[in-house]
Amino acid sequence: MGRVAIVTGGTRGIGAAISKALKAAGYIVAANYAGNDEAAAAFSAQTGIATYKWSVADYDACTQGIAKVEADLGPVEILVNNAGITRDGMFHKMTREQWSEVMATNLDGLFNMTHPLWNGMRTRKFGRVINISSINGQKGQMGQVNYSAAKAGDLGFTKALAQEGAFKGITVNAICPGYIGTDMVMAVPESVRDSIIAQIPVGRLGEPDEIARCVVFLTSDDAGFITGSTLTANGGQFVV
Repeated sequence: MGRVAIVTGGTRGIGAAISKALKAAGYIVAANYAGNDEAAAAFSAQTGIATYKWSVADYDACTQGIAKVEADLGPVEILVNNAGITRDGMFHKMTREQWSEVMATNLDGLFNMTHPLWNGMRTRKFGRVINISSINGQKGQMGQVNYSAAKAGDLGFTKALAQEGAFKGITVNAICPGYIGTDMVMAVPESVRDSIIAQIPVGRLGEPDEIARCVVFLTSDDAGFITGSTLTANGGQFVV
């Protein structure tokens, strides 16, 4: 039987691509989602992947949700922290709520999901934690002080936790996607998309499947010597 994986925000966009790719690679996948029941039901019907609803911003909900997944599918050995939200605005107009909501999901969510699973991974001496950060956590982005700060925090979380997990057979890595052709990006005006693409040396948006393939590699036994790393997938838009 394959290893059990949880993908947060796993029913839409990049998360959906990750969930499907992991299933194709032989993993047993639980796709978490926060609110869109209709999209989750359609995703499950299309893919056969089980979906579970809870907010990663709520520690108790994460603990209960993880317990349900493990009761249904078995011990979770793969965690992809993909769930994220935006509440964009220039800093001088940003509200405390905009700041707190983004931090709660995009940064606190990593703790809330990883912490309940950590001791089990340590006991089994195996685990894969993959955190989906962002190009804007590396370079910053005007109008996204909250989002950029949270995504930069994801990288610090990754580097520190990797050092704690390494001797227990647990790897912790991050992926920083650039601009990806999700429904959200494709919904912006064509002129705006064109201006984004003009900044990408390869001359196109990324595809969700390209990020998903990065995840599949990092979950594999072949990636066992890679930990504390940041895999940058942005078409050369920001080189680190």
